[in-house]
Amino acid sequence: MSDNADQNARAPLAGSADPDKVATSPAPHSPGAAPMREMKADLVVIGAGSAGLSAAAGAAQFGLSVVLYEKGEMGGDCLNSGCVPSKALLSAAKAAAQVREAGKFGIETTPPRIDWEKVKLHVRTSIATIAPVDSQERFEGLGCTVIREHAKFASPDTVISPTTRVKARRIIIATGSRAFIPPIEGLANTPYLTNETLFAQRDAPGHLLILGGGPIGVEMAQAHARLGCKVTIVEADRALGREDPEAAAVVLDALRRDGVRIVEQARVSRVAGQAGAITLSTEAGETLTGTHLLVAVGRQVMTDGLGLDAAGIETSKTGIKVDAGLRTTNRRAYAIGDAAGGMQFTHLAGYHASVILRSMLFALPARASTHYIPRVTYADPELAHVGLTEAGAREYHGDRLTIARFDMAENDRAIAERRTEGAIKVMVVRGRPVGATIVGVRAGEQIAIWGLAIAQKLKMSQVAGMIVPYPTYAEVNKRAAGAYFSPRLFDSQAVKRVVRLVQSVLP
Repeated sequence: MSDNADQNARAPLAGSADPDKVATSPAPHSPGAAPMREMKADLVVIGAGSAGLSAAAGAAQFGLSVVLYEKGEMGGDCLNSGCVPSKALLSAAKAAAQVREAGKFGIETTPPRIDWEKVKLHVRTSIATIAPVDSQERFEGLGCTVIREHAKFASPDTVISPTTRVKARRIIIATGSRAFIPPIEGLANTPYLTNETLFAQRDAPGHLLILGGGPIGVEMAQAHARLGCKVTIVEADRALGREDPEAAAVVLDALRRDGVRIVEQARVSRVAGQAGAITLSTEAGETLTGTHLLVAVGRQVMTDGLGLDAAGIETSKTGIKVDAGLRTTNRRAYAIGDAAGGMQFTHLAGYHASVILRSMLFALPARASTHYIPRVTYADPELAHVGLTEAGAREYHGDRLTIARFDMAENDRAIAERRTEGAIKVMVVRGRPVGATIVGVRAGEQIAIWGLAIAQKLKMSQVAGMIVPYPTYAEVNKRAAGAYFSPRLFDSQAVKRVVRLVQSVLP
């Protein structure tokens, strides 16, 4: 790219798009086709998932002309086959579990009768209720031009689709990710489900085999088990392997109580069967059978057919290569959300959008950080984490690390609701939290305070000083902070001498 081109790429975006220019002759790449629409825009966004929608909405509301491409469903994976349907299914499963467990409160009930079609209706209704927020109509109302076609680069500053060519000052790649399908013998010829097809199942699986013991596998295992299905998780390593082992054990024990079989250290070497009769063979010689197979071993970035070479955009093993500001090797183009090849969370996608809008709109320096991005496994109990794990903190900080801990069994709200499993651990260095792990009821809600504390470099004394309503689960955060100071205050002879001295001079 020339120096002049680079300067233009860095220039602040402003103004509205030139009026659409419609060609008077067929597009050169498609002889005999209808005339191709020619446009100019401040910004082209490829992908209308969480990342792309956040960026498009922000840019449009600040007055930029925005063209938004989406070849599939508006809202992307999160709305249609990820976060929303999975949490809706989990909520139905939790309701069934609460009926079964009502006896511990002295409430006599009969076992719940699962109406699978009504459960699926609840899932569909949840999607439909949220869908207008992500709809084409809403974004057109914000001023975006929405094109429901596959887009690809024709040059570093031009994106084309079957009907339209757009020359843009800036381009955002927000194409998301899809389920990774491992190269296991026989899998390609055997019926299997992913998160994209699981929620379309009309009938409940008789025995759901789940390949992968990460968050998706664990969540769907518990949901289906609580809704009356037989479930087996098959994991090549350790289930929830990236999480704190103690916290992960609490969640996995809960799954086992729900009837989920968890087979760990079992690498699948072959898959065979047909609809209703699936067989997994492991390298150790074990054979597992079920009626349905869910593949949940991870996700891969979608860059197929984008024409990245034409744009001068390089990729890495995990996704599109970006710098700290999420800019690609083409200085006009950014990659955000899953496409950036890092952590894959909806909330991270929204954060990425805010980072690049700061740069594009106001020409201000902006860097994406990940050390305060929380993650949650939405099982019951939930497992939430932010920052360094205990193992990571010990490796990095050594003897400077202090662990502040508080058990849910000592929380009065947890006692009243008979949900005392779990604990909070906060990793502290020189009085400041560097990581936190919470396993227990509503852990995903509680982890937010530690994300804020780490991002804003708050001290444990500030967390300890907050006033928390009683009785709430949120008290565990304050109590964990208090646990950090307790030995420093109550076990310190120096502090006791100061107290005695003060008392001796008081009237």
